[in-house]
Amino acid sequence: MKRAIQLTALAGAAALTLAACGSAPEESTGESTENGAAQSDFTACIVSDEGGFDDKSFNQLSFEGAKKAADELGAQFNEVQSQSETDYQPNVQALVDEGCNAIVAVGFALSADTVESANSNPDIDYILVDDAADNDFDGEADAENVKPLLYNTAEAAFLAGYLAAGYSEAGKVGTFGGQPFPTVTIFMDGFKQGVEHFNEVNDAEVEVIGYAGGEDGAFTGGFAANETAKTTATNILGQGVDVILPVGGPIYQSAIAAIEDSGRDVALIGVDADFYETDPTTQPYVLTSILKKMDVSTYEAVKSSGEGTFDPEPYVGTLENEGVGLAPLHDFEDKVDPELMAEVDELRQQIIDGELEVTSYLDQ
Repeated sequence: MKRAIQLTALAGAAALTLAACGSAPEESTGESTENGAAQSDFTACIVSDEGGFDDKSFNQLSFEGAKKAADELGAQFNEVQSQSETDYQPNVQALVDEGCNAIVAVGFALSADTVESANSNPDIDYILVDDAADNDFDGEADAENVKPLLYNTAEAAFLAGYLAAGYSEAGKVGTFGGQPFPTVTIFMDGFKQGVEHFNEVNDAEVEVIGYAGGEDGAFTGGFAANETAKTTATNILGQGVDVILPVGGPIYQSAIAAIEDSGRDVALIGVDADFYETDPTTQPYVLTSILKKMDVSTYEAVKSSGEGTFDPEPYVGTLENEGVGLAPLHDFEDKVDPELMAEVDELRQQIIDGELEVTSYLDQ
């Protein structure tokens, strides 16, 4: 686990480049809540990374979870978006100055600034999404009032890899990522393991194009939907794949553009959120999505803070606790062999029961 935290912290210290717009904190109150909760003195807050709260996945899910908790608590709610990495420290400080009782920091890129702020403000509860908050690599969070939210998405990605291999008619599936950080490659690692398991149990030879392991793969150098991302996807499609997994926020949009230009029937696998639901433009392409239920874990962490039961112990989402999973097949349900899906469901239970091992950086 120490090695896992080291890798995550190193990723957090790196300059992650996504894309969004900066803004000052916006405030809303819990005067009218769905469950009729009375307005409280508690203030829940959230700061995005550069992806912004309308990224259709990572930041958006965290935002929805925090907002739901604030509404149920009858609490005030403040939000602030980051435009660049230089916004992180002042944005976190702005929320401190606003009197926030709980601050959600979305993304490992905010790790160092979140830890620094937490140590300076021990009375505030901090919730750090996708990072262990261990910037000194000693195996423990660097502040006692930070709750890390982590996700073993390799387990769900394994199922997606097995499904993709069974669905593929070309015998070739592909994946690429934004940058080779552990929270990106964990999807690609699990996906690759799933394909390899399919080959083993079915005596097949489905190839994984675009990723050989670790940092050996196709990466765009960032997380923007741009020509670089489209070119990367086009190069992978050009090798004959008929299922592709783009990992890294908006780069899936570039993958769809590449699919459209190819004129071929290629299925796409989403990450973090159910793309079919969050971005209807993906519906003709999405086979499934690898779910990272940040909305649920963020909701629970903020809710516990507002109720005075905040626990800084790290949370790790797994198949067993339903913190990760696979989205429904939606429009592809009639295109996938029911027997294949039965195998995927059986594999899910085997992973939960410990009969089938899926490795990830979180295990090291």
